[in-house]
Formats: sequence, structure tokens, C-alpha cells
Amino acid sequence: MKKFHAKEKTKIALNVLLTAFFLGAFVFAANVAQARDKSNIQCAKDTAVAVVHTAAVGLGEILKDVRGEKRRMDIIRSFIGPIRFYADNTGYFYVYDYQCVNIAHAIDRKLPGKNLYNYRDAKGKFVIRELSAAAKRGGGFVEYYWLKPGQRYEFRKIGYVEPIPGTNYFIGTGVYLPEWAPVKPGDKR
Repeated sequence: MKKFHAKEKTKIALNVLLTAFFLGAFVFAANVAQARDKSNIQCAKDTAVAVVHTAAVGLGEILKDVRGEKRRMDIIRSFIGPIRFYADNTGYFYVYDYQCVNIAHAIDRKLPGKNLYNYRDAKGKFVIRELSAAAKRGGGFVEYYWLKPGQRYEFRKIGYVEPIPGTNYFIGTGVYLPEWAPVKPGDKR
């Protein structure tokens, strides 16, 4: 076994101490970031519940005296179209009927009228079916993957939906979750 001189022992001890300090600082920073992310996610989820509930009740009230499906859809599209929220403007609304036909989507203007009953996300989940089921239960959260505005791939998201009172529609929004990388279709992560 090699014998170390006092200077070498001091140098090794300092290196061990510095490594432990930086590792500890890194772990601490990671825990703080994770707590902040969890706090931010909870705040975003709380926001989703509040804005969806407000929009659902408001639209239900507006639509109760409106006759004709086309007129109702036009009002819904006009209402949700310009609304954005969250600091990065990734918060927006979408509306479907319980058969999974898109009524309105604030970001993807090609979706209205399309039946997404068989749509699967990058992980194979029937997203709109699950959102519809949550809305039928009175509202709730569903985790899935969806194309993030301005991105080319799907990102993990938690959607919140509620029924629009007096209609056969539900309204929702979602919270994109922090993640290291997006999921390309077919990824098995």
C-alpha cells in the first residue's frame, strides 16, 4: 500500500471535500428544481381546473338559448380561439363532443369536424376517448402526449376536461410537463 505524505493527504482530502460539496450542491439544486417543477405543475393544474370550469359554465350559459348546431359551434370557436394562458402561452382550450368529434381547437384549426375516436398518441393511448370518459364522469385529468405549439414532436401533457352544461360537449386544456426530450411517434420510452 502506498504511503501518502501530509501534502498529498491534504490535497486528497480537499478534493474529496470539494467533490462532496459540489455533489451535494448539485443534488440540492436538483431537489429544489424538482420541488419548483412540482409546485409549478400543481399551480398549472390548479389554473387548468379554474379556467376550464369558468369556460364550461360560461359557455353553458351562453349556449342555453342558442338554436342550431352550426351556430353553437361558431360561438364556441369564436370564444376559445383567442384565449391563451400560462407564462409561455401554451395554455389553450379545445372542445369535443362525447363521440370524440372535435368541435373547436384554439391552436390546430384543421381539427374541427374531425372524429378522433381512434386517435392514439405517441405511446398508443386513445387520448380523446379517455378525455371523453373523464368528462362523462363530471371532469378530471388524463395524462397523454400531444404536439406542443411550435414543436415537431409530442410532449407529455396532463389534460383537464369538464362537460359544458346543457350540451353534449366537453371543454378542456392541458399542462405540458417538464421532460428531457419529446417523444417521437413509435418511441417506446
